[in-house]
Amino acid sequence: MAKRRKMNYASPSTNKIPVIFSIAVILIGLLVVMSSLKKFTHSPEQGTMEENVQMKNEEFINRLVPVAKELHQAHGILPSIIIGQAILESDWGSSELSAKYNNLFGIKSFSPNDDSVKLKTKEFKDGKWIEINANFKVYASWEDCMRDHTLLFVNGVDWDPYLYQGVLLASDYKTAANALQAAGYATDPDYASKIISVIEKNELYQYDK
Repeated sequence: MAKRRKMNYASPSTNKIPVIFSIAVILIGLLVVMSSLKKFTHSPEQGTMEENVQMKNEEFINRLVPVAKELHQAHGILPSIIIGQAILESDWGSSELSAKYNNLFGIKSFSPNDDSVKLKTKEFKDGKWIEINANFKVYASWEDCMRDHTLLFVNGVDWDPYLYQGVLLASDYKTAANALQAAGYATDPDYASKIISVIEKNELYQYDK
């Protein structure tokens, strides 16, 4: 009588080993790819660029602080407002008007005796932004522009010499920013909130002390 050959069957746990091994290999491969992508998207070069931008921004602020404090002592205007407006209006001193003509605040020229330049600008009118050509003052330096900017608040305008008294008398940057908005300093309906945001993001209120 022939003997039956005993069949060897692999246990269920043995069958799972190749599958588990394959999954592990796939996961390791995915981790390697993700790590490579992370290194690519956060390259040292990009980090250096961000650091350079931050350094330039700090240099911009540091340059304006002494004159801003001088104007605060002389006229009461808060340094945070002066510097915040300069950042917002000039894009950190990089706009054409500020970099080439030293006009940090977009101060317009209304006198034929002014040294001025005609440039395109945007204004908010009738519920929408429009592009216009306007004459802007040209200054010898940013510091000269800052002093002229403050004198606008001190002297007001022909039809209302006290138009900006709320800005000069404000004891905090939020009140001053809203006073700017109320006085119609800019046509942008969100001007006050933008100034406040710039001041808080860059901690410019520290210079008001």
